[in-house]
Amino acid sequence: MDPSLIYKALSNETRRQIMYWLKHPEDFFDKSPYIQHDIDFKVGVCVADIQAKTDLAQSVVSSYLSTMLKAGLLESERIGKWTFYRRNEKTIQQFAEYVQKEL
Repeated sequence: MDPSLIYKALSNETRRQIMYWLKHPEDFFDKSPYIQHDIDFKVGVCVADIQAKTDLAQSVVSSYLSTMLKAGLLESERIGKWTFYRRNEKTIQQFAEYVQKEL
């Protein structure tokens, strides 16, 4: 865990919003209209669904997700041509403990 990368990733309001949405994706996303087969939210949320919810360009959302992935806040899984993202709860917990102990 690199706290500096996490602070950078969380310094953007939209990235924090995405983290919030991914905490309980069933509350914020419908089953993906882009996916032909049944994917459980445990796998994650499709990039296309995240992009649609943010109403930002796909390239911007991909950049945001990449930043959060590099910081360890997210995990990704590719299924067919789709990439799904979910929170990395282990890293989030480690960061929370770091903040509590170090700050």
